[in-house]
Amino acid sequence: MSTAQAASETTEFVDFWNEILLPKFVKYRHILVGGLTRHSELIFPNLEVSKGDKVVDVGCGFGDTALKFAEIVGPKGSVLGIDCCEGFLKYGREEAQAAGVTNLTFIEADVQSHPFEPVHDFCFSRFGTQFFENPVAGLRAMRSALKPGGIMTMIVWRTIDDNPWLGMPKDVVLKILPPPGDDARTCGPGPFSMAGQEMVTKQLEIAGYDSIDFKRVDAPLMVGDTLDDAFNFQIALGPAGEVYREAGDLAIEKHAEIEAALKAELKKHVTPEGVVLGSSSWVISARNPG
Repeated sequence: MSTAQAASETTEFVDFWNEILLPKFVKYRHILVGGLTRHSELIFPNLEVSKGDKVVDVGCGFGDTALKFAEIVGPKGSVLGIDCCEGFLKYGREEAQAAGVTNLTFIEADVQSHPFEPVHDFCFSRFGTQFFENPVAGLRAMRSALKPGGIMTMIVWRTIDDNPWLGMPKDVVLKILPPPGDDARTCGPGPFSMAGQEMVTKQLEIAGYDSIDFKRVDAPLMVGDTLDDAFNFQIALGPAGEVYREAGDLAIEKHAEIEAALKAELKKHVTPEGVVLGSSSWVISARNPG
């Protein structure tokens, strides 16, 4: 397994991930990995991946899907996990080493500009492509990693209205705080940038793919072990977290009011497993025609 390979240069969006979002993702790893896994686990049994295949996992984050692929392809196959944040990748490396996995390499790089070799059978991304600064360039880069006939599959969120786990908290917070201004720092286009089926189909076509297919996946998503956990998660990350962060001192001044209002809504979704809300994604597959 290779050592870390750092991206030679970064963009403002990559810097935002490393400086602002990474520490929060690490803190709420139990929610993010557990919740996002609900969507990938539902489709893994049907993915076109076989023993001996070469796989690229784009925006692999903490590395849990890359480790799953390493198990599927076996010792004769290989997996390349790529992410712009070294702080995520160290967790994947540690878990791979502890499990004795030797067919998995993690590299730190910006997928949109990374020089791939066209040797892979399958390219995957779980909730990563929606943050591409240039979606067509990113999707084209992913296609460049594939052999002729290779398959790319990505999971992206559907609209915010289809995802109450993110939409409802934003609506609550916006009743108390102003929306972020045009100069707000962001992590890129955002979690719902690939919700439009017609638009994403066109992006994939321009990037050179064919055999494009969309499947909807709905899943309950745990957003906190407790009410306090769920509230803190929402004001740290996602659309509600962006509103809270960008409001600055006003958010601190209104914190008690925000906490009371948001917890009142979150309380309606408390279950024995934690605070659970609905989520919905697209599983989009396409082929590199060569």
